[in-house]
Amino acid sequence: MNFLAHAWLARAGSDDFLYGNLIADGVKGRDLSVWSDATALGIRHHRRVDAWVDSHSCVAGARRRAPTAQRRYAGIALDMVWDHFLARDMAGRQDHEQLIERCYQLLSTRPAPNRLAGMMPLLVKHDWLRGYADFEFTCRAVAGIGRRLSGPNQLAALVPWLHDDYPRLEQDFQSLWPALFEALSRQDTAL
Repeated sequence: MNFLAHAWLARAGSDDFLYGNLIADGVKGRDLSVWSDATALGIRHHRRVDAWVDSHSCVAGARRRAPTAQRRYAGIALDMVWDHFLARDMAGRQDHEQLIERCYQLLSTRPAPNRLAGMMPLLVKHDWLRGYADFEFTCRAVAGIGRRLSGPNQLAALVPWLHDDYPRLEQDFQSLWPALFEALSRQDTAL
């Protein structure tokens, strides 16, 4: 899952908890002592969500369908595609709009760590969380991340597969999201 899905799963928690979920990919290591307790809890929650998603049979099946040469990069693309389906399905809902504005407020007023520091202002400025509802926007974002990796852009090479496999990926998401939401959306939200 990417930023939007992590936000949905963490939305019932405090701002610190939500912030931890949003920045977790930029936080290295297990020592989270520099973060507030609630932010550290959010970072750990994000990591549990990622592990749960990566081990789910729908995700494993989607990865197996990815082109062999790019299969090791498929998880990155899939995380963004899951956000696409979520953004598309939630577009226009008041709770969705409020969550996006809350995320943008947090990301505009708090610094993001490490490699996310330069990306978060762009995410807010270019309204990525709403933009993911457009599949072409999502595909451009997938290819854009691939440009930041060394070597040939393997993520851009996955875009034709994402188009071709779209109906099956949508079915995967329709199985994955309710199970994930039930399993992990209510944990650690007291802070």
